[in-house]
Amino acid sequence: MKVVLSTLNAKFIHTSLALRCLKAYSGEQFDIDIAEYTIKDPAMNIVSDLYSRKPDVVGFSCYIWNIEETITVINMLRKIMPELRIVLGGPEVSYDTEYWMERLQEVDFIVVGEGEETFHHLLTEIEGTNKFHMVFGIAYRKETENGQQIIVNPPRPKLNLAELPSPHRFQEDLPHLGSRVVYFETSRGCPFSCQFCLSSIEVGVRYFDMDRTKADILYLIENGAKLIKFVDRTFNIKRDYALEMFRFLIENHSGCVFQFEITADIMRPEVLDYLAEHAPPGIFRFEIGVQSTNDPTNLAVQRRQNWSKLVRTVTKVRDSGKIDQHLDLIAGLPLENYDTFRGTFNDVFALRPEELQLGFLKMLRGTGLRLNAEKWGYVYMDRAPYEMLGNDLMPFGDIVRIKRVEDVLEKYWNAHRMDHALLYLVDRVFPSPFDFFQMYGDYWESRGWEKIGHQLEDLFFRLWQYLNAPDSSHLDIEHDVVQGLMKYDYFLNHNFKPRKMWWEFTMDKAEWSGWMRRILESPEQVTGGFAELGLQERELHKHAVIEKLPFDLALFLHNGDIRRERHTLLIMLYMPEGGSSKPKPRPYMLTLDGSALGANV
Repeated sequence: MKVVLSTLNAKFIHTSLALRCLKAYSGEQFDIDIAEYTIKDPAMNIVSDLYSRKPDVVGFSCYIWNIEETITVINMLRKIMPELRIVLGGPEVSYDTEYWMERLQEVDFIVVGEGEETFHHLLTEIEGTNKFHMVFGIAYRKETENGQQIIVNPPRPKLNLAELPSPHRFQEDLPHLGSRVVYFETSRGCPFSCQFCLSSIEVGVRYFDMDRTKADILYLIENGAKLIKFVDRTFNIKRDYALEMFRFLIENHSGCVFQFEITADIMRPEVLDYLAEHAPPGIFRFEIGVQSTNDPTNLAVQRRQNWSKLVRTVTKVRDSGKIDQHLDLIAGLPLENYDTFRGTFNDVFALRPEELQLGFLKMLRGTGLRLNAEKWGYVYMDRAPYEMLGNDLMPFGDIVRIKRVEDVLEKYWNAHRMDHALLYLVDRVFPSPFDFFQMYGDYWESRGWEKIGHQLEDLFFRLWQYLNAPDSSHLDIEHDVVQGLMKYDYFLNHNFKPRKMWWEFTMDKAEWSGWMRRILESPEQVTGGFAELGLQERELHKHAVIEKLPFDLALFLHNGDIRRERHTLLIMLYMPEGGSSKPKPRPYMLTLDGSALGANV
């Protein structure tokens, strides 16, 4: 019997841990292939590939991001392979299972919840006696005198994770470890009961065997894995366990990057101290779900969160400079209106996370919020991803406005294209960070820019256009300062010497030559160890760009002060360093009296 396990990943670089868990459990007894696609792949291509594999059974792992595309594939498969047994599993179909069986007549079975043992038992019955009534944890169709009947069997007891085989030892995965994300679990379950999350439904936390976990991680690293993303719902729930794992990863990382979901307000100080002292820069990434800082909202969704301890953790991690942090917000939670969400956004932005993800509430099947949607007046999409369209306190119009915030937040802050200029604007010009992203987002949409593509210089030019538009005339903007910081950010965003600018370059050839001559004749006046480079005229002309800024940039970067009586000649150098063939931008500065820049050099 030929079995194909399949899913439609969100991106090509993603991999499905679920499929590998199922194959690891049943692969010795059954002939099982894994076939992964993406939601962007044409359905005809997916169906053609599956058809060519000549399966007797096809199983699909289903999530909110792929269920509708998967349904299209299933419909086509059933028409061309009427004898094929089609099985669904995954969180999207593990709740409201009868609904899915009724809606999807092409589906023969649904595996509910944890699937390794259940799927193995199901395959045994398909190959054998077809007695499905004893396969706990499935839904199936039974022919009766009155027609077809949907049967949902009792659930299966939780597995002993220590007895499960490793899903990380397939030879066919080895060539791709370095170019794709490896998903890894050290535990299952969550100790919390947040009513918007599926993890709240499973009671308790179970752990895999520590020795096997370490052995699998070493195997992946030794075979070229570059990014391992842990899918544990709360990686740091047990202090000693988390500390031991962090220590192990630090000692054995070999350049691999590890990403975790952590609960920041329960992170113990001794763990933070250890990470601050021992973690190599760049190998850890923390994803922290803040969701809301509004106390009534957190109470309504049964979310326990100590804000002061969360701030302590995020601040200490940030100040260590070792670990990137990704903080999540959810717009549309109960008892959160536009104004309180503005407060939540500003609270979290003040922590300066490397990434701030602004998401919108999904009314997931099986969650408490979906079951009690009427209580809060929710309206939401009937089909996945079930995004909320409004509730009693946040109407659809507010959702639309916040989506504009999300759009420019992603393009500017999360992409880190102009951090210096943005922080100046949100701290000194606009009433708050949220107001900047909202006002600019409104302008962005009013110009129709959300419908077109954007080069790097476009993003700079469009922000500059907004700052000079009548919409911004009420703001106290020092345009020359903002433009200077934007120029600096623009240069930093290039690994190679930029060929075009988003502003009008006003320095004529004679002035440019004069400054180049002064830099070569007096390199000791340039900051940052420029003189030690010993550059010759040809190298400087080839690798450097220069620009005048009407304030002391070095002082601003040091303490945030704006001094106009001293100006800056910014020298950006693009040349390889330390044996690397790839240039990296390095800024140098020549600080002068304000009158000097206007003088004849």
